[in-house]
Amino acid sequence: MIVAAGWLGGLRINTTPSEPLGLWRIDRLDRPVAIGDLVFICPPRTAVFAEALARGYLRRGLCSGGMAPLIKTVVAASGQWIEIGRDVHIDSEPLPHSAIRAADAAGRPLHSSAGGLVPAGHLFLHSSFAGSYDSRYFGPVPVDGLLGFARPLVTFDP
Repeated sequence: MIVAAGWLGGLRINTTPSEPLGLWRIDRLDRPVAIGDLVFICPPRTAVFAEALARGYLRRGLCSGGMAPLIKTVVAASGQWIEIGRDVHIDSEPLPHSAIRAADAAGRPLHSSAGGLVPAGHLFLHSSFAGSYDSRYFGPVPVDGLLGFARPLVTFDP
């Protein structure tokens, strides 16, 4: 009963190192999302995310396709240009902590996003954690998956 009330109240437990571990809350979007916002977003049902779930990059959850929502920072929005090489550049500006890895921790190959123009109605997401699975690898995601702003309640860094 308590778990269901927490879930319905927007509480989530983060168990991935992309953001601090612990208890988070989904806050209602009371304005348009902006660059720099930390958000909860449901990944779209695509082959890229199905593979990520199978490889363990994502947790199981209540989003479409059985995935848990991601906690990521919005770093680019519709109309911005993304270049991906050894790292990420947004509108020709380097994105800090965005080095591209060739393989995951298990040695499996990682394929980076192609980059290009962020389409209308999409966001490019990032985490400064070096091993984060974010838009560097899966590309821009649809805005319609946004659940709300991510607010830490009780968190810690491992």
